[in-house]
Amino acid sequence: MATARKIKFRTREKDGGVEVVAQISPHPMEPGTRVDPKTKQKIPAHFIREITLEHNGKIVATMLSSGAVSADPLLRFRLKNAKKGDKVKLSWSDNKGESGSGETTVDF
Repeated sequence: MATARKIKFRTREKDGGVEVVAQISPHPMEPGTRVDPKTKQKIPAHFIREITLEHNGKIVATMLSSGAVSADPLLRFRLKNAKKGDKVKLSWSDNKGESGSGETTVDF
């Protein structure tokens, strides 16, 4: 069974737009190159591959990621034309077929 993952959001007004900070947690972001010190076995790769950002239902960014990102990734975006009351959605999928999404309303 997959671990339940949550996306925490924070929004704030910044330079005439909106800054969105999102954290996907918990997610191990294992690159597949590390060795477990107890078992001496390689830890299997498990990382987020794709992240999509939507603003009011329109995709505004799609990012590709790798195992080189830290666990529980913290992401920061700046939306120039966003304002209070707008909807922001973040979706992700990883190399093991797991996926998730979260949505927030801009408020500051």
